[in-house]
Amino acid sequence: MLKAGTSKSVQEEVTPTASSSKVPSAGSSESSAGPSKTKTGGDLKAERMRKLKDLHLKRNEARKLNHQEVQEEERRAKLPTNFEARKRRAEWILEDEDRRTKCEAEGDDYDRVKLLNVQADELERINRLKARKKNPDEGFSTYEAATARQYKRLVTNMKVDARNYEEEKEALGEEAFYAGKDTLIHGLHKDKPENIDRMVQDLEKQIERREKYSRRRTHNDEADIDYINERNMKFNKKLERFYGQYTSEIKQNLERGTAI
Repeated sequence: MLKAGTSKSVQEEVTPTASSSKVPSAGSSESSAGPSKTKTGGDLKAERMRKLKDLHLKRNEARKLNHQEVQEEERRAKLPTNFEARKRRAEWILEDEDRRTKCEAEGDDYDRVKLLNVQADELERINRLKARKKNPDEGFSTYEAATARQYKRLVTNMKVDARNYEEEKEALGEEAFYAGKDTLIHGLHKDKPENIDRMVQDLEKQIERREKYSRRRTHNDEADIDYINERNMKFNKKLERFYGQYTSEIKQNLERGTAI
């Protein structure tokens, strides 16, 4: 038979073992529930494939946009350097002509209506820029420079009608409109009467302007030398031109020695 103290100690030893046996059971339940929340190998592979597909699509889209940008850059490189400025200028001319036509239809003075929308300081700035860009006549230097200045002046004074230009281009076609050395254009172009009149008026203005010019006088070796330098020669010529008819008799008397 066991003693009472012995049975009590045995009971105390059995109790902790029972409690310790219950703990693993709870842990085992949690560990069994854990793998159900984690992703399996198939899910991870599917997610990675989806991300890889998205990267491929983005790469193809970037490649397409880069190709389009390269084509646009090549197109801009082939255009003239001042293409954008010329385009804005042409658009402004068309808008200005539309506003002028509208004002004329309403019976208003377009120049006055246009000035009403321009500030005074802005108008002064525009006038200063125009005065600065104005190129005075520098005289004759070479025949090539004179021809270039005349061409530039004629082109500057020429007013281009953009609408008629496009209409004639569409009517003739680009091959005949931009004729080359092998293009037969006889009978295709027909000048309008107003264009012929404008050309005649321009030629008449050129003739009048040319008549005002004076050629450089050649040096006359037999003429009397009454000057000490070129500047004094020009001054004496001016005096002779304005007062020669009044002093001719005095000059003759001085040359004969009969002057009193």
